[in-house]
Amino acid sequence: MGGGWVFQQDNDPKHRCYILFHDCAVVYGLRNQPYYKYVWNGKLLERVKDTVHPDWLMYIIHGFCGQSKLLIYGRPVHITLIARRSSRFAGTRFLKRGANCEGDVANEVETEQIVHDASVTSFTAGSYSSYVQVRGSVPLYWSQDISTMMPKPPIRLDQADPYAHVAGLHFDQMLQRFGSPIIILNLVKKREKRKHEKILSEDLYPAVVNLNQFLPPEHCIEYIAWDMARYTKSKLCNVLDRLNMIAENVVKRTGFFINRSDFYCHTLRPDDRWGDVGGYMTSSGRLQTGVLRTNCVDCLDRTNTAQFMVGKCALAYQLYALGMIDKPKLQFDTDCVRLFEELYEDHGDTLSLQYGGSQLVHRVKTYRKIAPWTQHSKDIMQTLSRYYSNAFSDADRQDAINLFLQVYQPSEGKAHLWELPTDFYLHQKSTLILPHDRRSYTMWWTQGILSYLPVPYDEAACEDTMKKVKVKRVNRFDESIDIYTEFYKPYELTLFDDTFSIIMSNAARELMPKYVGVDPSPFTVRKPEETGKSVLGSKSNKEEAVLQRKTAASAPPPPSEEAISTTSEDDSEEDRDDEGSVSQRSTPIKLLIEHLHATQQISVFSRLSLPVSQFPEDSIYGVCPPQVDRDSREVFESHVMTGRGHVRVLCREDMLMYREYVKNRYM
Repeated sequence: MGGGWVFQQDNDPKHRCYILFHDCAVVYGLRNQPYYKYVWNGKLLERVKDTVHPDWLMYIIHGFCGQSKLLIYGRPVHITLIARRSSRFAGTRFLKRGANCEGDVANEVETEQIVHDASVTSFTAGSYSSYVQVRGSVPLYWSQDISTMMPKPPIRLDQADPYAHVAGLHFDQMLQRFGSPIIILNLVKKREKRKHEKILSEDLYPAVVNLNQFLPPEHCIEYIAWDMARYTKSKLCNVLDRLNMIAENVVKRTGFFINRSDFYCHTLRPDDRWGDVGGYMTSSGRLQTGVLRTNCVDCLDRTNTAQFMVGKCALAYQLYALGMIDKPKLQFDTDCVRLFEELYEDHGDTLSLQYGGSQLVHRVKTYRKIAPWTQHSKDIMQTLSRYYSNAFSDADRQDAINLFLQVYQPSEGKAHLWELPTDFYLHQKSTLILPHDRRSYTMWWTQGILSYLPVPYDEAACEDTMKKVKVKRVNRFDESIDIYTEFYKPYELTLFDDTFSIIMSNAARELMPKYVGVDPSPFTVRKPEETGKSVLGSKSNKEEAVLQRKTAASAPPPPSEEAISTTSEDDSEEDRDDEGSVSQRSTPIKLLIEHLHATQQISVFSRLSLPVSQFPEDSIYGVCPPQVDRDSREVFESHVMTGRGHVRVLCREDMLMYREYVKNRYM
């Protein structure tokens, strides 16, 4: 090849492969095009994507992205939550309901939770786990009449669909993307004095039965109907316990993704539930097959709580698979679950604002029945805010969405967007076209899907996903993406306190109690009075936490002798404990301070401050410098002198090392 680079490009619209050759070595690379269902600027990029370099294209998703750090005895674990809203049949709450004629449903969101062992930052040697679930409107032709605005407009079925044609199109998409089993969790009401939500269940269940009679029994769609609102009012039923049973069954059926095979710790600490987890096993780990599809009427409040419980169950299995815990089970009132609950509440608030116009009305604490009385007034305000948005601002938001997604494209001689009486025909274009090849009512799935189930058809190695490539010579210094540089950005001058890894929510910093002697494990159940003050989502508290970190080394004002043995009056109620536990914790600390004072091992300033440990030399006030050898000291001093402008003469070993670096980096 003469030292040049050659790359091969795939012409498949779904995948683009780049295979690089340098001398005799072959380096394989893959550039994937995104799944356009969740790309919101896909239509805007269509005119330029074939003329500009792919690295210049920025694909935008609409939804939610949050990340938090879980410290397990100092071992960092990043928990990431990503929600992707569908760009098809997109809109606001009352204006987009049900499904369109192509099987796309309103408020369809794909939520993925990723667990990453951040102690190893390599993208190839690191350990990752992922779990995906979906929410979306009931896949039927239905809507609500908003001509006379009221809090709950009546639900009506717009079109009869006896052969479940639109539901078949929707579940065909899900089988193609997620594989089997497809599990439906329907949370709408069953018993009502006046039939309202029940209308949807009465039509959805026969549609699922009709579709299942043509599928193989092992790949049938599972239907779970549970009236969550009714059981919430009951004093005898625990809603979250019931959801936990459903979640356990779902996670075992679908499995989850992990890029590592079983660790040795699973043999040392076996668990009977681990052997029942499903999914598709590979030589390098396991894949999730199938997905849970949760819905209520709005797919907001009840759906978010149900998804949180399923995500909590999946998180336990993910942490167990990564060797973080000894059994796949997490309990409430632990730092880990509190951190995860805050993530899901932010996730639910964001999606609810985008679709309904307000934050969540009912949260996890509401269904646990531990919400404070002040929460009820907040719920009333959120309900009023949602009603105001639906009545006055949703129409303008819907027009903006239609224009941005290019569902409506302005042109001369065409009515303006605000002059249209309805946008029904913009989202239901195929209703105006007579289909030449009508889809079968019995073979309602895409050809070839069943032969690869339970593996998703999109990930199967077949002719549709593996296309031929052609060779093309490119410039030797063509742009490439260095993952290490993209992640760490070593060539940029940054402020350490402003980096995302520091600002990110941290379980040890924000949730763990601040007193001495507490179990630092994030899986320890803590009483409400023992837990630290939650600062997640509070801008002022986050700024205060950063300020406290910056001034951690400054000296506190010297308190009196009485202030050492008693609790300060300025302490918040959340940081206090009962009198017995306070005396038990303070007694050994007081004895230690008196002992150190008597032996004169610490200064007066240190004596008035609480040490972080009961060992005198293991604290921030008394640290012995590490002993290093002479060669290490010379290397360090050389770096310091170089920073001051005194550069030493390069020796032969330095030149050889630099040549090796240049050879590996640029040649």
